Amino acid sequence: MSNSMSMIGGAILVLLLAGYIAQQYGLPPPKPKIVGIDLGTTFSSIGIYHAVTGRTTIIADDLGKKSVPSVVAFLSNGSVLVGTRAVDQQEKNPQRTIYDAKRFIGKVFQPDDEQFLKYYFQADKKRYPFTILLDKEGRAYFEIPLDSGNKLLYPEEVGSIIIEYLKEAAEKHVESKLSQAVISVPAEFTEEQRNFTAKAVELAGLEVRRVISEPTAAALAYGLHKKQGIENVVVVDLGGGTLDVSVLWLQGGTFVTQAMAGNNRLGGQDFNNRVQQFLLEKIKNQFGKEITNKEDLQTMRLEIERAKLRLTAHPKTKIQFKLIEIGEWSYEMTRDEFKELNDDLLKSIEQPMEAALQDANLDKEAVDEVVLVGGSTRLPAVRRIAGHFFGKPPNFGVDPELAVVTGAAVQAGVIGGGWPLQVAAMELQTKRRKRHFYTDVESVKKKTEA
Repeated sequence: MSNSMSMIGGAILVLLLAGYIAQQYGLPPPKPKIVGIDLGTTFSSIGIYHAVTGRTTIIADDLGKKSVPSVVAFLSNGSVLVGTRAVDQQEKNPQRTIYDAKRFIGKVFQPDDEQFLKYYFQADKKRYPFTILLDKEGRAYFEIPLDSGNKLLYPEEVGSIIIEYLKEAAEKHVESKLSQAVISVPAEFTEEQRNFTAKAVELAGLEVRRVISEPTAAALAYGLHKKQGIENVVVVDLGGGTLDVSVLWLQGGTFVTQAMAGNNRLGGQDFNNRVQQFLLEKIKNQFGKEITNKEDLQTMRLEIERAKLRLTAHPKTKIQFKLIEIGEWSYEMTRDEFKELNDDLLKSIEQPMEAALQDANLDKEAVDEVVLVGGSTRLPAVRRIAGHFFGKPPNFGVDPELAVVTGAAVQAGVIGGGWPLQVAAMELQTKRRKRHFYTDVESVKKKTEA
């Protein structure tokens, strides 16, 4: 027994000495084998942890994009486009361009839940220009028309195409093959949804070493697992389509999700839709006609997204379109006008914050750190709301779109045992249920039947 303990102790000492010598004398670090992946609803990213330096790198694709749009498109001959290339041709190829696939991954629409199936699923079908169907088990899949016939694709298969694209970019960056991954998922994901997300990773040719919740990954990105005196952390994640608020309890490097609340129908796309409806009304009043052409509507949607990003840095911006139905048209929008159009949506962000604290039996004053995640938290109005609600400035020093993938890469470094050795960050999977704030069924019913 003593000999075995001596051998283990000696091995650890060798590891420590090797890491120290490599750090001191600038020896090249071992090539990483584990990557961190954020498969997001709107954007996806991949990152690696560097042994010796202890830094993380989020890897850009060949177009220089670290946040790759979670979009997969098929040309009529079956050729596949991913990310920005898929987005660029989306307006001319809407039926073969799939996005928001993560919304459906691992979900089962129960046939006995007629009201939900009829209204919420039908509302989703109307929302997208591509075809969404249900199989006999109640799982959603996509039907893509090709020259050779219809191609059927499940959400996890769409995810695997995106992950494989990210993996190829990472392998090119590190100049070696990658075999393992840490994948992040929303904290509310059921075991089934986690398994199907893991399946997407496996279909892309990677072994899943750990599935980590997105709030925990975000906290890791800010190094909260290494800070002294941090116990209660609130993560506000506002992305393209969803709002999630999670209360984490941190003790000895272990994260426990205490409560979750959110709105699965509130995000950056909803802000964009308000602007689009406003501009469509302006065009109707000016030209006496409604814009119905799908390419025109897609052109507007993409330009509004770009304008929204410009408004995060500038007090006003010009929104310009060249539409098939009316030609060139422009409108100057101010940041205050954008806020006014979305005022009720922005105010509704506080509701899940309040609910999550209530469910965790926690006062605002007991919150040690507030972390903002997701591209929509770039909006100054969102940051002001979070800061005012909790009475303290939130953390947003890490790029909000890259916080989750950064944390996943840190977790990959912990698993890989890279030098310098990390604080052992662990996560206890929660059994808590997320409190949802939906649009009521009657409102969805009216939209669906309109």
